[in-house]
Amino acid sequence: MAAAVQVIQSAEAAATLFTPARMQILEQLADADSAAGVARRLGVPRQQVAYHMRELEHAGLVKLVEERRKGNCIERIVQAAARSYVISSEALGKLGATPEQRRDRFSIGFLVSLAARAIRDLAVLSSRADKAGKRLSTMALEVEVRFASAESRHAFAEELAQQVARLAAKYHDETAAGGRRFRFFCGVYPAITREEPAGRESVQIQ
Repeated sequence: MAAAVQVIQSAEAAATLFTPARMQILEQLADADSAAGVARRLGVPRQQVAYHMRELEHAGLVKLVEERRKGNCIERIVQAAARSYVISSEALGKLGATPEQRRDRFSIGFLVSLAARAIRDLAVLSSRADKAGKRLSTMALEVEVRFASAESRHAFAEELAQQVARLAAKYHDETAAGGRRFRFFCGVYPAITREEPAGRESVQIQ
């Protein structure tokens, strides 16, 4: 079974993925198939697909499902390792969030870094839970608030921080036998009220 999300954490794996041909092949491998099967659907030579599939497998982006004997040959059946992929800031090296952005909790870079860390951590924990045959314990909250002014937004943020600090102090028990540490984070950003035209390939964060 494919993971829900795979976080790509190396520049090498990101480079392997980012070619149009390989991304197209990976889309075809949402369901397990062979190089010959993918080649038929895409209308390209099997040898070309097999080469790209080997590179994807080497990078951990696809996984072997089974091997089937067909005459004198062994046919490898592979599947995409995840249903979706996310590029970690670590894979971007110096192009990722800067240390200054990570320290400034009011910057976009700080929020993006937090969100990226959460996605990375969830991918790792989900993989471990699957291997252990256990359910991953998570909780998510989402709410949309319309503030009358910047002052009311600031007051809300201050009160929220105070309440979170109070709850953390109330329930945190450093000495609890068998206790388990959880990470909580909250981010605030303007709601999107106008969608971008279809076909736009990228967005920029200033």
